[in-house]
Amino acid sequence: MQENGGGLREMFSLEGRVAVVTGGTGVLGGAVAAGLARAGARVGVLGRRRERAERAAHRLAAEGAGALALQADVLDEEQLRRAREEVLERWGRVDILINAAGGNVPGAVLEAGEDVFQGLGIEGFREVLDLNLFGTVLPSLVFGEAMAAGGRAEGCVVNFSSMAAIRPLSRVAGYSAAKAAVENFTRWFAVELARRYGPGIRVNAVAPGFFLGEQNRDLLVDGDGNLTARGRAVIEHTPMGRFGKPEELAGAVVWLCGPGASFVTGAVVPVDGGFSAFGGV
Repeated sequence: MQENGGGLREMFSLEGRVAVVTGGTGVLGGAVAAGLARAGARVGVLGRRRERAERAAHRLAAEGAGALALQADVLDEEQLRRAREEVLERWGRVDILINAAGGNVPGAVLEAGEDVFQGLGIEGFREVLDLNLFGTVLPSLVFGEAMAAGGRAEGCVVNFSSMAAIRPLSRVAGYSAAKAAVENFTRWFAVELARRYGPGIRVNAVAPGFFLGEQNRDLLVDGDGNLTARGRAVIEHTPMGRFGKPEELAGAVVWLCGPGASFVTGAVVPVDGGFSAFGGV
């Protein structure tokens, strides 16, 4: 009995692994970073603002984790390479990359009732596409190269997709298009790395449902915490009848990064309370 239990624990253990979490200063990225640390990984928290990355790393260290603050913009390849060198200098390897950086921008959101031909600005569309798609591709290339180096060819990349990739959501055309592209890149990169470097490097994605974060809170709840009209529509189309908790996303990511998912690559796992399964009737 103890032997079986030990084997089960090992399937979800990340002991000895080194992870980098882009967007690790945000609500969901921070929860994932904490989940990886609790599973035994040493975690580099990467964000654009050093002070926020340092605060997030300090919280992990206070729980006994090995943690490192990394300052980089996910759209700046030179900064990403410097961050990679910091990780390699500290821990000598990169095993896990979580691409949690992303989100929407105000210029890419149609106001309620706004005409698409008047309100959908191409600059906002381009900005959100850059942030989500290229902000996933660039870190994947930079940190993935470290996974493939030295003949080891071992590691795991987990990208962040969205419900908007599965079913385009009203008012957020740019974000929907960007996340759909992230899913396509996830599958392409998974196939490319497996065929070129063998089965040791896996690439997957999670598609979060609706979690309250910094960017979407005002769209989903008002100042008193009551649901907005959009928030009510989301809950009505979520069979579990609630928003997700950040730690619920972390569990799926830990599984994808561990030995228990060793034959999983090119997959997109919804963590959405049933939103993507529900047809509305």
